[in-house]
Amino acid sequence: MSAVLPVLSARLTAAVETTFGLPGVDPELRPATKPEFGHFQTNLALRLAKIVGLPPREIAVRLAAALEVSDLCAQPEIAGPGFLNLTLLPTTLAAGVNKIGGPLRERGERVVVDYSQPNVAKQMHVGHLRSTVIGDALCNVLRFAGYQVIRQNHVGDWGTQFGMMVEQLLDEGTEVDALDLDGMQLLYQRSRKHFDSDPEFADRSRLRVVLLQSGDSQTVEIWQQLVEYSLTEFDRVYALLGSPLTRADVVGESAYNDALQGIVDELASAGLLTESGGAQCAFLPGFTGRDGSPLPVIVRKSDGGFGYSATDLAAVKHRVDDLHADRIVYVVDHRQSLHFQQIFALARAAGWLPPTIPAEHVAFGTVLGPNGKPFKTRDGGTVYLVTLLDEAVARAAALLADRPGLDQDTVARAVGIGAIKYADLSNDRSNDYVFDLDRMVAMTGNTGPYLQYAHARLTRILDKAGDSPTLVTVLTEPAEQRLALLLGGFTDTVVQVAETLQPHRLCTYLYDVATALSSFYETCPVLSSSGEVRASRLALCAATRKVLHDGLGLLGITAPAAM
Repeated sequence: MSAVLPVLSARLTAAVETTFGLPGVDPELRPATKPEFGHFQTNLALRLAKIVGLPPREIAVRLAAALEVSDLCAQPEIAGPGFLNLTLLPTTLAAGVNKIGGPLRERGERVVVDYSQPNVAKQMHVGHLRSTVIGDALCNVLRFAGYQVIRQNHVGDWGTQFGMMVEQLLDEGTEVDALDLDGMQLLYQRSRKHFDSDPEFADRSRLRVVLLQSGDSQTVEIWQQLVEYSLTEFDRVYALLGSPLTRADVVGESAYNDALQGIVDELASAGLLTESGGAQCAFLPGFTGRDGSPLPVIVRKSDGGFGYSATDLAAVKHRVDDLHADRIVYVVDHRQSLHFQQIFALARAAGWLPPTIPAEHVAFGTVLGPNGKPFKTRDGGTVYLVTLLDEAVARAAALLADRPGLDQDTVARAVGIGAIKYADLSNDRSNDYVFDLDRMVAMTGNTGPYLQYAHARLTRILDKAGDSPTLVTVLTEPAEQRLALLLGGFTDTVVQVAETLQPHRLCTYLYDVATALSSFYETCPVLSSSGEVRASRLALCAATRKVLHDGLGLLGITAPAAM
């Protein structure tokens, strides 16, 4: 509980100083592992035993006597070899529930979050699911925690692939207007095959990239058409996914083209570049291959084109100088870990990324198929994101088909899309996970639909009640107290996710709330109770609904009023 825990910790620290003359000791107060141990416990007495030369239980007895917490807790209890257990008073628990509020006060810090990053002229695929879903959730959480959040969709709209595609179009005499996104995908595949098999075409393609970067009108016109078609399709996928990303958030690789020569010049002036094989490279200390040879950051290629490292460096500089970032977050898969370590190190060496501004790579694992290998279609092809989303919505619609009175289309979309998002976010992002729609859309277990149904059930109870009490006053049953204790920890959990950038912690918290709610239903009648007990339980239901609604919302998941 955001207000109680630091107070109890401070009072334990004071009790140690009063009793044993040891100032500033951290009691490391933690939630109790089992209900019979109260609400919080500490092994402080065990840690002090060697310092003060007394048995742990005797230390615990003295601390309990000196500890002034009667306004918040019942009498402290001593367990086992000297654990100190604290149980909050029902009035303390009720106060915590009644104080549940909205976003925290602005902290005056800006965080730039780089995520999603689809490639122009290609359909978004399952690999973009994780970056987009994780990025959206982190933006929501950071904003709740008081940051000013700036979303940056670093779209892949520059580089060698466009030299290949433009050259292929001109070779074939194909008009861009004749292509849809599928046609562009096929064009890319043909150009890739041509590039790999024909050295002369490969050379022309590389020169075409240089023409694009230097502003050749014919090349730029074709490129702009490819970009526009792609952005329109991205908008459609984001709308289906329920992502708030818009065109205003798109700052693609091309946006930094005019700054790239300056990046090279500044690095060269600082003595950070070395010519290697005709390319301009940075060799940073600490970055070596398995054979011990230095690993370069290629800033400018031997053909005169700029590598994507130059673009990423320009992006860092822009985010610090122009966006005034106090924190920069990159949501990109784990395969890019070395790249970002090098980019951050080089940007700091150049003075573009001050040591006071953290730059964090939020790495994530791979989406796997049932065979435990990277998710592919049956014929080994790429799984398009829109195909997965449509299938999830259809699966949810089938589950809800026999439930009358629902807006089937709206609820099926909320449940299907929510199921995919929750399955992704509930896993530690650094781990791989298996994409299993049957498990994702299940109404039981740690799934999005289970939490959504808990919210809908609470809405139904509160609608039936007619009145809407707002204050929790009576918490006599253990199940009520357990639920109240969890609800009081909502803000702490969100702040923790903002600090660690691990959204699965919020999922775990919400699932704990939902399971505690289920236990509450079993032992604490709501509508059939009366008087102050009924009013208090209704208020507890309302607070639980708010936490589930707001928590799911932070994850980017809609909480339907009925299911």
